[in-house]
Amino acid sequence: MHAFACIECHCRGCGVDMGERINSLFSIKINFAESHTFFPTIVTCVLFLLLLVIVLVHGIPFIRKLRQGGGKISIWAENFDKLRFWGTMLFTIFYFLSMDYVGALFPNMGFGFLIMSMPFMLALSLLYVHNFNRKKIVVIALNSIIAPSIAWYVLGNLFNISLP
Repeated sequence: MHAFACIECHCRGCGVDMGERINSLFSIKINFAESHTFFPTIVTCVLFLLLLVIVLVHGIPFIRKLRQGGGKISIWAENFDKLRFWGTMLFTIFYFLSMDYVGALFPNMGFGFLIMSMPFMLALSLLYVHNFNRKKIVVIALNSIIAPSIAWYVLGNLFNISLP
């Protein structure tokens, strides 16, 4: 109330002077017991809004098409790439399980993330690449080593974020 009604409040004599109210605009109070929920809440809201957009853009026309008898309900699209889908699912599950296991071998160092992100990125990139050649494989291999190393260094050392 003080930030929005400072002149009005000052005239009433509530005991908070104008300087305190202006300084409070430039200070941040963090509740560390709840601070870890800030970004997940934002991500959840963004994902919910994206779901709403998808339902509005694609769901409503699909339901109209079903009601007119022109469509069928199918989980898989006609050109669905089952190898890449199931490969991605398998690699991701293995990645998270192995990252936790390797991270337990080197506690509080982030090596689980670093060591397991390299083969994960390599495997996913090789799964999705088309027309293999030497140049693509070298670029994929270098990216699989460099990108997790940079992410590990930035998150772990510069921002002091603990990694598994």
